[in-house]
Amino acid sequence: MRILTANRLIDGRVVFRDADGRWVERFADAAVLDAAATETALAAAAADVAARRIVEPYAVEVIEVEGRREPKAMREKIRVSGPTSPSRAAADLSRAA
Repeated sequence: MRILTANRLIDGRVVFRDADGRWVERFADAAVLDAAATETALAAAAADVAARRIVEPYAVEVIEVEGRREPKAMREKIRVSGPTSPSRAAADLSRAA
């Protein structure tokens, strides 16, 4: 089982490809693909790269854990849950408060 992920070019956000071929922010909305569908989806994602919607699309292996999907690799678990350190903008906002 795999999903596709990339970064949205306009803001750098991690995005996932859904069953309709859209790039969404929620991991839970990502389409789960077999090997053949993964290759097809990667080929289709090339059009989004050319249109400058996303960068670096790639497949991520997912597993079922207690009835829900999650990425197998730690790197991808971190990408799904967000940054591991506060952003500079968040730090600036907390100082301004």
